[in-house]
Amino acid sequence: MRRIPITTLAAAALVSAAPALAQQESNGSAESPAAASIAARAAVQDRDGTEIGTVTINETPSGTPFIVVALSDLPEGAHGIHIHETGDCSADDFTSAGGHVAGDAQHGILSEGGPHPGDLPNAIVGSSGDVNLEIFASELDIAEMVMDDDGAAFIVHDGPDDYATQPAGDAGDRIACGVFEDG
Repeated sequence: MRRIPITTLAAAALVSAAPALAQQESNGSAESPAAASIAARAAVQDRDGTEIGTVTINETPSGTPFIVVALSDLPEGAHGIHIHETGDCSADDFTSAGGHVAGDAQHGILSEGGPHPGDLPNAIVGSSGDVNLEIFASELDIAEMVMDDDGAAFIVHDGPDDYATQPAGDAGDRIACGVFEDG
C-alpha cells in the first residue's frame, strides 16, 4: 500500500463544537487563534450577494499558514473549497476568480504530483447550513500566492472535490466567493 504524505493539508476538521470557534460561530467571523496574526481576510458572499461568513489566512510562529473558515447558509452536504488565483468575484458564476492557486503541482491530494497549494479539504455542511474549519496549508505562500498583484479568492463549489480529477476536482459550479484583502 502506498502511503500518501499529507504535507500541504496537515490537518482539517469540522470543529463547530470546539471552544476555540464558539465565538466565531455565534458572530459568523473567522478569527485567528491568539498566537497567529491575520494576514488575509475574505468576506464570502453567495450568488445573491449575501454575505455568508469569513475566511482568514493567518501567519503562525511556525511559518505554516493557518486557515480558519466560518460560513453559514450553505446547502447541506459536501462542498469543494479552494483558494483561487485571482482576487475577483465580479462574474455572476465567480469564474472571474480563475483557477486554483496551483504553483507547479497537479490538482488533488490523490494525484501524483499533487495537491495544488490552493487545494483544501471538502467542507461538510450539516443541516444547520454552518461550517467551521481549521486547516494547516504548508505549501501556501501567503505573499506570493494570495497577496500578489492580482490577489486571490476563496471559492465554495456546489459539490465535493474528488481530490483527483484535473484541473479542479470535478466539484461543480461555484456557489460562493470572497476576495482576500489585507487582514
